[in-house]
Amino acid sequence: MMSSFAKPMTDGTARATRRPTRRKARGHVSGLGLLMMAPALIMLLAFFFTPVALTGVFAFTDLSTSTGIGRGTFVITPTDLRQLRDRGLTEDEALAISAATYSVDDAGLAAARAAGADAAFVDQIAERLTGESYEDQRDFERVLRDLPAAPRSPRAIKSAAEAFGQSVLNRRHETRDALAAQLDATAPDLSDAVRDMVLDASYTGAVFTTENFTRLATQPETGRLIANTALYVGATLSVFNVGLGLFLAIVLFYMPKPVTGFFSTVWLLPRITPVVLYTIMWKWFTWEDGFLPILAEQVGLPSFNYMKGSVVTAWMTMISVNGFIGASFGLILFSGALRAIPVQQLWASEVDGATRLQQVRRIILPQMRWPILFVTAYQTLSLLSSYEQIWLTTNGGPGKTTTVWALEAFKTALSNYSGNLEYGMGAAMALILVVVGLALSIIYLMIFKFGELVSRPKIEF
Repeated sequence: MMSSFAKPMTDGTARATRRPTRRKARGHVSGLGLLMMAPALIMLLAFFFTPVALTGVFAFTDLSTSTGIGRGTFVITPTDLRQLRDRGLTEDEALAISAATYSVDDAGLAAARAAGADAAFVDQIAERLTGESYEDQRDFERVLRDLPAAPRSPRAIKSAAEAFGQSVLNRRHETRDALAAQLDATAPDLSDAVRDMVLDASYTGAVFTTENFTRLATQPETGRLIANTALYVGATLSVFNVGLGLFLAIVLFYMPKPVTGFFSTVWLLPRITPVVLYTIMWKWFTWEDGFLPILAEQVGLPSFNYMKGSVVTAWMTMISVNGFIGASFGLILFSGALRAIPVQQLWASEVDGATRLQQVRRIILPQMRWPILFVTAYQTLSLLSSYEQIWLTTNGGPGKTTTVWALEAFKTALSNYSGNLEYGMGAAMALILVVVGLALSIIYLMIFKFGELVSRPKIEF
């Protein structure tokens, strides 16, 4: 007699009963789970998406130290006129804009008194010349010199004359219309196109523009930065981060555990050492009085500052400094992945007479695709955005021969000798790095066939 709960079901009935249950389990969203994930989502929004969004916005502005982040004013400077000559401003137009007039009025008299001019001299100017205007400073000085109370010193007369000078240059105007009115009075023969070009260039605040990307696409400096970055990332990634890390992991995999633990700890030192201390150690190692130059001198090789003495040694030093840090990272991940390989596979291969090299080629490397993909993708993004070790060692030198994209973006936005920090240009360069990183990640996923890596295994245990 068969019990009711042990009654067999047909195959179709069983599948019909199981499928709705599976769909319901997949579609269930736990409120507690969302609550537990909320802090992580907030942190992700605050410290990743918001900076990326702001970088995208700033990339399309000319925000800099000179513009500030507040509302700007309108000022025409001699520097503006020099730069506008590259955009078609003629010499005569620049002279017309920068021309000064000398008008005797209350403002000029007050400025002359403030400049220390003799009171009797200023009173005589007010009495005899109020309302007069002069277009040339020499003519005005000649008139002042003829006054009975004029000082004998030519410098005093010149100083008094300059107090009455009025020029559109270096005078701050709150609105565009105010500057336009003075510009029309100073240089009335300017065409509307030139006048608008000067007014646009005079604005001291930040504006939305695509000029940053145009400048990056046209300047010769961009090609050198791309070549340096490609060399730095490619050499560091292939030689150290993946190549040396994987080689060390495989070698240590076949060594006894005590030896493996010791060498793994030693190779972690570059990663756990503070960056500043790590770079100082490299300076002690490569500078003129360091270990390497002294050793080279003893064996008859050229002895000099290997970190900055030549382009070739600077590149080798810069790649090695970053490479040993990346190799330790790869060693950790690859060692963990190697321990996950079923040891029975290695035993079976040994029974079949396989050598160590054949085990590596036929068993280990095919199962290391996912760790290699992860290290390659992660370290590529890390190297693209890294500049700390380069900044602290070669600082992009000699000259700019080892300057990479990330270091140039950092200097442009946050640290340069001119003092005018170009936040907009730095953000544009950072945004390009983000786009390049995303594109490379997609390419890596396609090359390593990410879909096959995360698909259900073809062998079920």
